[in-house]
Amino acid sequence: MLTKHAEAADRIYLKWRDQMKHRHALLTFGAVAVLALGSMAATTLPSSAASTGCSVTYTVQSQWPGGFTANVAISNLGSAVKGWTLTFDFPNADQKVTQGWSATWTQSKAHVSAASLNWNGSLGTGASTSIGFTGAWKDANPVPTSFALNGTTCTGSVTTPTPTTTTSPTPDPSDPAPRLRVSGNKIVTSDDKPYRLLGVDRSSGEYACVQGKGQWDGGPVDQASVDAMKSWNIHAVRLPLNEECWLGVNGSPSGATYQQGVKAYVNLLVANGITPILDLHWTTGAYSNGPDWHCKDATATCQKPMPDAQYAPQFWISVANTFKGNDSVVFDLFNEPYPEIGSDWNKTLGWQCLRDGGTCTGIPYEVAGMQDLVDAVRATGATNVLMVGGLEWANDMREWLAYKPNDRLNNIAASWHAYSFNACATASCWDTQIAPLAQQVPVVIGEFGQDDCGYDYMDTLMDWATAHGLSHLAWTWNPWGCSTGGVLVKDWNGTPEPGVGEGYKAHLLTQNPYTTP
Repeated sequence: MLTKHAEAADRIYLKWRDQMKHRHALLTFGAVAVLALGSMAATTLPSSAASTGCSVTYTVQSQWPGGFTANVAISNLGSAVKGWTLTFDFPNADQKVTQGWSATWTQSKAHVSAASLNWNGSLGTGASTSIGFTGAWKDANPVPTSFALNGTTCTGSVTTPTPTTTTSPTPDPSDPAPRLRVSGNKIVTSDDKPYRLLGVDRSSGEYACVQGKGQWDGGPVDQASVDAMKSWNIHAVRLPLNEECWLGVNGSPSGATYQQGVKAYVNLLVANGITPILDLHWTTGAYSNGPDWHCKDATATCQKPMPDAQYAPQFWISVANTFKGNDSVVFDLFNEPYPEIGSDWNKTLGWQCLRDGGTCTGIPYEVAGMQDLVDAVRATGATNVLMVGGLEWANDMREWLAYKPNDRLNNIAASWHAYSFNACATASCWDTQIAPLAQQVPVVIGEFGQDDCGYDYMDTLMDWATAHGLSHLAWTWNPWGCSTGGVLVKDWNGTPEPGVGEGYKAHLLTQNPYTTP
């Protein structure tokens, strides 16, 4: 993802190009019914989900001959839910819902259903929402005595669901992040249990050091900030980095100080059970013949079409030596390649450049291909899982298998980026372009988001990704203010942004990294 700082112009162009391509407040009156809903059925629950339950308060707020208004308050006491339907039966056949709000209300004889709307369908643990209606009655207006949520009858207690499988353990918050490797089309732990990378991107390591903003742009990298991530059930964090700052060529901090900052944060994440993914994001290379929107600096102050042969192999040799032996750390070799830009969008030349590097059409600097970077890492003896992207800013994965770099360890995952404004941004495209790839190799959604701060596109993508067993990391855990998209939190305490943040947090709270289809 291009940050909202130095690369704002890049993202505006990307968005344009991809798009071209391809409540009522009423006085309280009358009876109140309070029931505890036990064993609440969520639309998605991991096999190791925590105890579930909720409470419902039904209040007749005002009543007159032949009519009344009622409020129904729902509080979720257990695991997060995404989409709910409340049902109940009126005691008398002549009680009717005449008009409702904050839900889709339907009635068949005495049976009433209220289905959630887009904006209130996700309820995290402790979250509440209220719905209501205007009704009609004749002889009497008694309060319903039984409620159900998502088809589960109210039991009056909170229960713990029985795990559906014994092969998907629950991550222990006190355990370090697992050691990982690739096996077939899965990422697995050292004891061969399938494992998905579920979490967020944490931007700033790529830009702050060359913009006079320190290493993390003022954001904390302490235990409290990690605890905030853990409250979202985050198990992986992708960290964009700057090669010149790591190597001491440019920036402040740089060299040993920058490296130590990364190492300290990586060690903290691993100790807390969170997988760090180190991503080469900003690199050297003057692209002087690029379009007007493109950053043309020779130094690593923006995102380039491809990594450079001058520093990128050195960067990965140094990073690999630093974390060699720690297979809890994953290496994402280059953020969002788009080498086809230099050849007037010739995809064949683009894929060749992506894999082989060297002299690439239209790119004036010598390019380090993905094969060069795989070889650089493996030459150190490091066995870490590697991630490799595709074309069109890692959104086009159609020829990924044909141009996959050779790895003697066969320890490579495909890195796919999936924004709402990308060319491949529909379930039909994912079915035809991504699903076949995911049957062959692990696919990690290294970045995703939508451009209006909403969650509808992301919700569709998460349902699809979960059904297909994909790892996924949303952009971004940075409190920049969500005005156009791509910002999950309001502050470093993890307060979610409305829509995008609330929706993704609710999703993560239903997920177990050990559970795959």
